[in-house]
Amino acid sequence: MFLGIEFGSTRIKAVLIGEDLSPIAIGTHSWENRLENGFWTYRYPDILEGLQECYRSLNADYEANHGKKIVTLSGIGVSAMMHGYLPLDTQGQALVPFRTWRNTTTGEAAHQLSEAFDFNIPLRWSIAHLHQAVLNGEAHVKDTACITTLAGYVHLKLTGENVLGVGDASGVFPVNGLEYDKKMVAKYAGLAPQIDIANVLPRILNAGEAAGKLTLEGARLLDPTGTLQAGIPFCPPEGDAGTGMVATNSIAKNTGNISAGTSIFAMLVLENSLSRRYAEIDMVTTPDGKPVAMVHCNNCSTDLDAWIRLFTEASQKISGAKPDISDVYEKLYTHALEGEPDGGGLCAVSYHSGEHNTGFDEGRPLLVRLPEAKFSLANTMRALLYASFATLKLGMESITVKERVRIEKIYAHGGLFTVKKAAQTLLAGALNVPITVMQTAGEGGAWGIALLAAYMAHEAPTLDKFLSAYVFKNNAGETINPAQEDVQGFENFLQRFVAGLEIERVAVEKLK
Repeated sequence: MFLGIEFGSTRIKAVLIGEDLSPIAIGTHSWENRLENGFWTYRYPDILEGLQECYRSLNADYEANHGKKIVTLSGIGVSAMMHGYLPLDTQGQALVPFRTWRNTTTGEAAHQLSEAFDFNIPLRWSIAHLHQAVLNGEAHVKDTACITTLAGYVHLKLTGENVLGVGDASGVFPVNGLEYDKKMVAKYAGLAPQIDIANVLPRILNAGEAAGKLTLEGARLLDPTGTLQAGIPFCPPEGDAGTGMVATNSIAKNTGNISAGTSIFAMLVLENSLSRRYAEIDMVTTPDGKPVAMVHCNNCSTDLDAWIRLFTEASQKISGAKPDISDVYEKLYTHALEGEPDGGGLCAVSYHSGEHNTGFDEGRPLLVRLPEAKFSLANTMRALLYASFATLKLGMESITVKERVRIEKIYAHGGLFTVKKAAQTLLAGALNVPITVMQTAGEGGAWGIALLAAYMAHEAPTLDKFLSAYVFKNNAGETINPAQEDVQGFENFLQRFVAGLEIERVAVEKLK
């Protein structure tokens, strides 16, 4: 059996897979980020306690179905939200609260590095956070022995190894193949001589390589009952973008996938390099080092979820009975398909936090309507779902229009697609491309990192052959083609969305 654990934005999830590589037990734990002292963060006790609670939930599910507890495993993998900033001292202790991908406080550093490297450095990348700390003269910089990501931090706690898979590492510092770009490392050493950058960066490992073993201390951290044995091998820790590619069989050239949850991002594995750098496109890699163009947006379902909670509260107030939240999502998402193709004249901007792609350091969720707009539940739900995709659409135009890269099919996964067909149908219209959702889409990256743990123990020559021959051989998924009325409807909505961004700017300025 192989275990994958992924730290998502609102949920930590564990998936246990058997020898046939299918899930046999699942564990979950809900958590939320906090805005503290100007930074979006998760507290370190919450990280470790969440890890334990998620594993406890998994073990309970396994015991309920198989009559015994987990004692040992063939492999484990850890995945988490990519990027962000987690500096450690020589003892492996965190120096500042974890700064997540959601923070947009690194504009000066990202711009300076992008110009120096002639390579787009996004606001959320670890090197942007480190360099901003240097520019700010933050006291912890002098004590920083290494930096890592959330996945790398948890992996370190469980194995004692400070390593990252190449996909996650490519969001820490630019890579060239399976190593950090040497020219850029040298340039950064000149920009910030007080940082021993070559030794501060975590060691890079390729998919399939061994990344350490579960220590006795790590086993007690993961399973305080003492049942789980030490010595279990680990695969390299990865970011959720990489595990999403694995979970959708989207690591071969010219394949693409979209992950949609709290944030939303699209990944396209390239055949050729882009002609130039784009501020809205991040160059990262697959877990086995292939170049990937990534469009990442900070905001997707947070505002949508807030509306769902509001409708749930209204339903409970009226009926006196608390509705099942899964049923509310299913009914309201599906009801969006009955809305008018353009959302009936409604304009939603779902910016709960800042959005770098459109130039916002902060967000103010908005729902605006023209006086003659058809303000119905179906149109409201369609507009809110459209708003979850709109910024992604704007960013992807750099690939599809400016670079003329043709995308033939996109695989989608993440919480937004748990309700069958609803978001999938609207996304197909929004991007004007067929969208395929696998049966395992709801398992997402936790299943993906479990597969990477299994690949480590497998004899397949390459990761894409392992996935195609052993994992997805009989899982083609369900594909929905774009309807022309949805394509045109979304284009009309997008025009209102772009105009609504000017309202958003005023709201950020005036609403404090």
